[in-house]
Amino acid sequence: MQVVVAGSHGFIGGALVPQLRRDGHLVRVLVRGATRSPDETWWDPDAGRLDPSALGWADAVINLAGVNPGTRPLTQARKQLVVSSRVHTTRLLSRTLATLDDERPRALLQASGIGAYGSRGEDVLDEDEPLGTTFFATVVRQWEAATAPAQEAGVRVVHLRSGVVLSSHGGALGRLLPLIKLGVGGRFGSGKQFWPWLTLTDEVRAIEHLLTATVAGPVNLVTRADRNTDVVSALAKAFHRPAVVPVPAFALRAVLGDFSSEVLGSNRAVPGVLEADGFVPTHPNLAAAARWVAAGG
Repeated sequence: MQVVVAGSHGFIGGALVPQLRRDGHLVRVLVRGATRSPDETWWDPDAGRLDPSALGWADAVINLAGVNPGTRPLTQARKQLVVSSRVHTTRLLSRTLATLDDERPRALLQASGIGAYGSRGEDVLDEDEPLGTTFFATVVRQWEAATAPAQEAGVRVVHLRSGVVLSSHGGALGRLLPLIKLGVGGRFGSGKQFWPWLTLTDEVRAIEHLLTATVAGPVNLVTRADRNTDVVSALAKAFHRPAVVPVPAFALRAVLGDFSSEVLGSNRAVPGVLEADGFVPTHPNLAAAARWVAAGG
């Protein structure tokens, strides 16, 4: 397939683009700075500038663009940037796709987040569940709504509601793994909250699977949801370290602010659409995932 990727230099994009190329897809990436190769195309989402020909040749567009909300305190200005960096890119791609009038089959695989549902305790959450009311659920609501022009034009739009992506080199574990390796990592808050997770390998595989699927709408990109204490314990065991020092909820709220809701909230999401479409994860359980992370995955 011929694929355009936005957000190619991020945690997920940095793994996805090389894999797509290894599997024989022709990939071009959108960049905000100066282009350095024929595989790069300049765009400016904030100014609404994108040459339609950058998408006109493609069978599919994958949009992973958006600032990481977990790297800095969520001040009001930072919240606005979290929203705008997602909505501006998504709206521009969606509107541009809607202007293309040839008959090439097209799909837009649009990043989203499993925080869509908010904190729902023990409830099992498939893709039919309503969106929540937390800040991040509100972000998802605006983010996904920005794809409306593409959907109305007949583009197959998939909302990639990614869970906690496990890897040894970034993502949600970026701050946790150093503590675990030192033997001082422990559960977050009560540890009873559900964390919906998948490995980076399976995140990439699921996105590639959805390129050629007929699925549209929200898709929970998760393998399963396990309690936080079990996730931390499995990782500690894989690194041959104890996991005995819990991180109190008040400390997380003080350090992370609003982002603490994503860490302390309970989200028991399940991969209903992926399973129904025949996707089988490489790392189907916590033990396998933790061993892969500990091996440098």
